[in-house]
Amino acid sequence: MTTDPLAPLLALADIAAAVEQARERFDQALGHRALRRHGGQVAAEVSLRSAVASAALEGAGHEREAVRAGTVTDPVLQGALRVAGALPGLSELWPKAPRQALAKLHVLAARDLVSEAELGRPVADPVVATRLDGLAALVAGGTKVSPLVLAAVVHGELLNLRPFAGPSGVVARGAARLVLFASGLDPRGVLAVDVGHHEREPEYVGSAGAFATGTPDGLRSWLRHYLAAVEVGADQLTAIGDEILAAT
Repeated sequence: MTTDPLAPLLALADIAAAVEQARERFDQALGHRALRRHGGQVAAEVSLRSAVASAALEGAGHEREAVRAGTVTDPVLQGALRVAGALPGLSELWPKAPRQALAKLHVLAARDLVSEAELGRPVADPVVATRLDGLAALVAGGTKVSPLVLAAVVHGELLNLRPFAGPSGVVARGAARLVLFASGLDPRGVLAVDVGHHEREPEYVGSAGAFATGTPDGLRSWLRHYLAAVEVGADQLTAIGDEILAAT
C-alpha cells in the first residue's frame, strides 16, 4: 500500500480541525439564497474580486470599481482577470495534464509582461522541473487529502518555486483555485480565497516564506494561513450574496 505523501500534514497540530472548520464555514455560505437564483452573478463577482486581490498581491493594486468599469489597463491586472475567467474551462484538463494547465495559466497571466519565448515555459532549472513533476503527480491523483490541503500545497509550492517568468504569484493563486474547481469542492468558483490572502497579506507573505523552509512549523504556519483565508473567502461569499439580494 502506497502512503499518501500529504497525509502527515493532517497530523500537524490543529490542522485537521482547521480543515474541518474551514470546510464547514464554506458549506454554510453555500446555503445562501442568492446562489439559488443569482448563482452566475455571484460567481462573476467572486471572479472579479479574486482577480483584483491576486493582482494586488503581485504589487498591482487597483480599485475594484475602476476595474469593473474597464478603465484599468495594467497588464498584471489584466492577466489576473484572464486567469480568473479561464479557470472553469481548465478544470477538466487540470487533473489529467496539470503541467499543460499551468502553462496555459502562465500564458494568460504573463501576456504583455514577458517575451513570447518565455510564455508557458518553465525556467530551465532541473530542480524546478523535478519538483513540478512531483506536484503534477499529486494533482493527478497522488493524494486523497482534502482539496483544501492540496490547494494549499500547490499554492505554497508554486510561490516557492516561481517556475515561470513574470507574475508567477498570479499563476500560483490561479492553480490553487483550480484545485478547488476540479475537485468538485467549488465547481462554481464562488470561494474567494484570494480575497482572504489579500486581507491577511502580511500573514500571507510570512507564512509563504515559512512554507519554503519545509519544516513542520513552516508547513503548519502556511496551512493555518490558507485555511483562515478560506474562511474569509466564505464570508466574502455571504457578503456578496447579501449585496446581490439587496440590489434585486
